[in-house]
Amino acid sequence: MKNNLNLETIQNLEIFNPLSSLQKEEILRKSSLIKVARNRKVYLEDVEFRSVYIVVEGAVKLGLNASNGKTLIKHIAYAQDLFGENIFAHHQVRNEFAEVMKDAVLISVPIHTFKQIVGSNFQFAQSITKIIIERLHNIEQRMQSFVFLKAKRRIVEFIKKTASFKGINIGIDEILINHGMSHKEIAFLTDTSRQTVARVLGELKKENIIHFSARKPSKILIRDMIALG
Repeated sequence: MKNNLNLETIQNLEIFNPLSSLQKEEILRKSSLIKVARNRKVYLEDVEFRSVYIVVEGAVKLGLNASNGKTLIKHIAYAQDLFGENIFAHHQVRNEFAEVMKDAVLISVPIHTFKQIVGSNFQFAQSITKIIIERLHNIEQRMQSFVFLKAKRRIVEFIKKTASFKGINIGIDEILINHGMSHKEIAFLTDTSRQTVARVLGELKKENIIHFSARKPSKILIRDMIALG
């Protein structure tokens, strides 16, 4: 479903801060605001590059389907985040899929428009390069964690990392995170199993380090960040 994109929406997104007024107007003229429901695909693997996407609301997971039937989640894009930026790779088709985890509102920017602005705005190009480098670094960290850290530690690090950029302070010491993921999706991100995620979260809850309800397991209240490790 497409809606009209307006200049206020563009101005409220930090990623567009380096752009001039004329460049923001260009984004406004050429781009679309789209709504995508939970569990629907934004794009599939092996399809031609057409757009770059910025998340206005919701969450989108980016992943790969392996030949053995397993799925690797590369990144989760939340509000103010960018995805589909790998248009600068040498290949002409997507090497990942993008699936909505939480009903999303997205800005779809045609690749020609996006590349043109990147090429004409050094500060914007720097910010896009930084995003790409950070994502490569995150994948490298996950590889190192898989080799050097035990499963429980990887799940704990996931909770801490999510708290650092999505956490809401509750009272003095507690932090609430709404990661919006199932145990299976956390398992994909931490390179563990769904059963291991459920067991570790249950142990942390029993120790009163975290709390979550059976009705809303995607919301975790961190009671003691120090005890979390």
